[in-house]
Amino acid sequence: MQVRAATNEIIITGGVDSARPIGIVPFKYSGTVTLPENLTEVVASDLQRSGKFNPVKLSNMPQFPTTDAEINYQAWADKGVDMVVVGSIQATGIDQFSVTFELVDVLRAQSTGGQSKTLVDGRLVMTKDHIIEKRSKTIQSQDFRQYAHIISDIVYEKLTGERGAFLTRIAYIKVMDRNTNPKPFRLVIADYDNENPTTLLSSPEPLMSPTWSPDGNKIAYVSFENKRPQIYLQDIYTTSRTRLTDFPGINGAPSFSPDGKKLAMVLSKDGNPEIYVMELQTRKLTRITRNRAIDTEPSWTPDGKSLIFTSERGGKPQIYRVNLASKRKNRLTFEGEMNLGAAVTPDNSQLVIVNRTRGNYHIAKQDLSNGDMLVLTSTYLDESPSISPNGSMIIYSALENGVPALSWVSLDGRFSFKEPVADGEVKSPSWSPFLL
Repeated sequence: MQVRAATNEIIITGGVDSARPIGIVPFKYSGTVTLPENLTEVVASDLQRSGKFNPVKLSNMPQFPTTDAEINYQAWADKGVDMVVVGSIQATGIDQFSVTFELVDVLRAQSTGGQSKTLVDGRLVMTKDHIIEKRSKTIQSQDFRQYAHIISDIVYEKLTGERGAFLTRIAYIKVMDRNTNPKPFRLVIADYDNENPTTLLSSPEPLMSPTWSPDGNKIAYVSFENKRPQIYLQDIYTTSRTRLTDFPGINGAPSFSPDGKKLAMVLSKDGNPEIYVMELQTRKLTRITRNRAIDTEPSWTPDGKSLIFTSERGGKPQIYRVNLASKRKNRLTFEGEMNLGAAVTPDNSQLVIVNRTRGNYHIAKQDLSNGDMLVLTSTYLDESPSISPNGSMIIYSALENGVPALSWVSLDGRFSFKEPVADGEVKSPSWSPFLL
């Protein structure tokens, strides 16, 4: 089978051995044209990056079946593998391919001999309930990578009960060499694994803090194009954009409310940097905090009723929460020298933060029910965490041995991987919501 090679260098940095083994058998291809992607490699990579699965290496596979009927259940069970994905790709026309796949529970198949009996309308019917999922779809060349992510999402949800987040995107700021690039600051969007990157905007002045709208159609960010910070809202499909703020002083850290109708931000137009909320339809501003200290980096709780923010009101930066109805505030973090840049997981159980302890900045999580903190990363300088929409992974920027990297870590801290950045720096990665 001929396929195009992947371009990005991904380095697995921890957690493979603790994940669940799964067989992603190369799909059999019937056709003469070169396939645009190695579909099974994308699926295996997705599932491995989730931190929950450890795809079996090709050299360790006992066989290469195409359908459930060809699977030797005992051979896979002997390898300690209980789930196998098999499939085929058939060229059916000009730039058309039929893709079929099956997710098979080999242990259940082994115990039932590949068939079991189920009572239907009072009659015993032979079934194959060890086939967890079976689907077929006709796609075009441009759809290969997207459909691979769809397969990954299906497998992930069937086996974990949790929605997969492989068919999502990320946004980040890429900073190129300023001596050789007249517009070194770039707003980039890409697939969640940083494939298919597209530059949405290039600027001679800094760009900062991209954040996705809940519908995944727009990105708010800070631009210094006019020699001062201003918040913009840009459509990622039409590329049209609107300037939302142009106040004196700081205009920064935009964050969409869960319903997409409001934008939290930091403004210093009235003196100190404070948290404000803007109604996007009317541009009406509501001031949320009033303090002599710096309040910054707002983010929303999943229910939209509170904001999490960073404040120096207690001395060094720590994380606080403010109830938007009562304006009552309470401090959430106490461990370490300081805590910054917090966000709450979609299930409202964990606070993801940048924790500084003994001068090192690492990504950490704190249980919102009991306050227990767990440091998840260990590189030299970890910052700007963003949580996947299913709450399973965190993307962040890191600096290790002087080399910038785009990095990912599972929420439990058991699995991590990174992509070194050879031609610049990556800042402020932001994970999109679910897109379909």
